[in-house]
Amino acid sequence: MTPALAIPTSLAAIDREGFAAFVLRMRAAGIGDKALLEAIEATPRRAFVDPQYHDAAWSSRTIPIDCGETIEGLDQQALILSALGLEPQNRVLEIGTGSGYTAAVMGAMVKRVYTIERFARLHQAAQARFRALKRDNVIASQADGAAGSTEGPFDRIVVWPAMEALPRGFSDLVVPGGIIVCPVGEGDGRQVLVRLTKVGNRFEREDIGTVRVQPMASGLPRAL
Repeated sequence: MTPALAIPTSLAAIDREGFAAFVLRMRAAGIGDKALLEAIEATPRRAFVDPQYHDAAWSSRTIPIDCGETIEGLDQQALILSALGLEPQNRVLEIGTGSGYTAAVMGAMVKRVYTIERFARLHQAAQARFRALKRDNVIASQADGAAGSTEGPFDRIVVWPAMEALPRGFSDLVVPGGIIVCPVGEGDGRQVLVRLTKVGNRFEREDIGTVRVQPMASGLPRAL
């Protein structure tokens, strides 16, 4: 069993300089989503990365986490969460819990977050962080994220690993007017970050940037 963690519910003084620098970068990038910035401020990012990476917690750097995985830099995470257009009444599906940071941020913004992680070790650590932060509206599970979820339909879906093609299998998981944000492309290079808005039975596509992330993996690992 993962031990309980003592995580502050607001930023410590040591984090405020990093957060202030992050806000300036977001303003320069044209991102001024007040609710998102407040949720990020209320979610102590250093608690979601190993101590040796605390200095990079508020940076735009990709950070290694357990199980050979990584989490995106904060700037990229904020860009993607902003693209979701989150609203308080939303039910959100996240594929790729990772450290749990983005699920915790969204949990401060929306009604319910369902987050899926294939690695048991990451899943358990993230659950402990959600409990410590009292983000009781974040529902975490260890499962094959490529298979979607039975908890739908959802207002928003965010996929962190890259998919080789547009996620047609997720179409029934999204309500009309709902949004999917995901990277699309081969796993050994840059991918296109895509926002799909459901209109009737089809999706309107908008390419909103490029990223370089790990590919989607199917199934559950035998270890970790």
